[in-house]
Amino acid sequence: MDLPKFILGDNTDYPNAIFVIHTDYPRFIINLENDEVEWLEEFSKEDEKELENEAENLIEAATAFYDREVSRYEE
Repeated sequence: MDLPKFILGDNTDYPNAIFVIHTDYPRFIINLENDEVEWLEEFSKEDEKELENEAENLIEAATAFYDREVSRYEE
């Protein structure tokens, strides 16, 4: 199955939360309500250094994806 890089998610148990799921490596879910990130990968110490550098870019991309999707609903 070919998945999009980002997927929006919501859950009625978290009525104010908006989740963006990143499906490529490193996989994660970010809650845009509070910017909490849950990584779905196990990282070695070496990977953690690289992840620190890349995490900010990935989170910015997730936020940009959300903004783009919302703007499409508003049109």
